[in-house]
Amino acid sequence: MITSRQVRAARALLGWTQEMLADKALVALTALKRLESESGLKVREDTRGQVRRALEKAGIVFLASEQGEGVMLVRNPGGARGASRRSKFGRNMTTP
Repeated sequence: MITSRQVRAARALLGWTQEMLADKALVALTALKRLESESGLKVREDTRGQVRRALEKAGIVFLASEQGEGVMLVRNPGGARGASRRSKFGRNMTTP
């Protein structure tokens, strides 16, 4: 599950406003604000999924490890499929 901090960080990497992300994810701006909030507001899973997919389509990769969560922006999200690369955490990652 993506976190509010990951969404805010991903949006910052892309240079997107909340309005731009809400538009690209086809969610209400108020729903996105709830998702980005640190106050523990409930967010529908389909909203969370639509936001995740919109960010991934733009090149964001969500990272999770024992040490925490994060995001990474890949340079060519629509590029060659099946290309293997090494994450900064030392794991091999393969683009589907």
